Amino acid sequence: MNLADLAWPELGDRRLLAVPLGATEQHGPHLPYTVDTEIAVELCRRLGEARPEVVVAPALPYGSSGEHADFPGTLSIGQEATELLLVELVRSADAFAGVLLVSAHGGNAVPLRRAVAKLRYEGRNVRAWCPDGPADDTHAGRLETSVMLALRPEAVRTNRFEPGETRPLPELIGRLRDEGVRGVSPNGVLGDPARASAEAGRATLSRWADALLEAAAALARDGIM
Repeated sequence: MNLADLAWPELGDRRLLAVPLGATEQHGPHLPYTVDTEIAVELCRRLGEARPEVVVAPALPYGSSGEHADFPGTLSIGQEATELLLVELVRSADAFAGVLLVSAHGGNAVPLRRAVAKLRYEGRNVRAWCPDGPADDTHAGRLETSVMLALRPEAVRTNRFEPGETRPLPELIGRLRDEGVRGVSPNGVLGDPARASAEAGRATLSRWADALLEAAAALARDGIM
């Protein structure tokens, strides 16, 4: 059930709201700017199919992407604005039994964590969920490329595959904060898209969807307590 398709009398009472959170930022020379948003939307779509009481909100296609600012086309609203937006958005959703914020963009992690902490302190039933991945393949590498090959293969420029920085994220985090992604990886890739496949992407999406379903079940239980 998509909120975008409903009129207010059709909503019903005390449903769960899933909000896809993405970003508009560079994803290497081979993937589109909308990768994170598309992944969040697909996962919420699967959640809505599996749990009829879930209403899927329109996606938020902008987030905190300052680390990608040196690449043209990246659009970011920053950490402070992202946190404030999420707080006010969830505050406005008290008609729902709970809100699940589904973020497929790692740069949203800090403002998302702060927003959820504030909202839960206020007594609101809200949870955040983010997909996992290997520490040495965090941006536009094999994982995200495989997922996009499964979701929208025509958007993947397979002739432009090239490795980026493949050291694990914990080893890079200091430089990423100081220099941004371009200072660490000139092509914008943290990982290596080689050997990406639609089959691997489908398996990853299924695994993520199962984990998201568990998060929604926990949110539902919190709403009953």
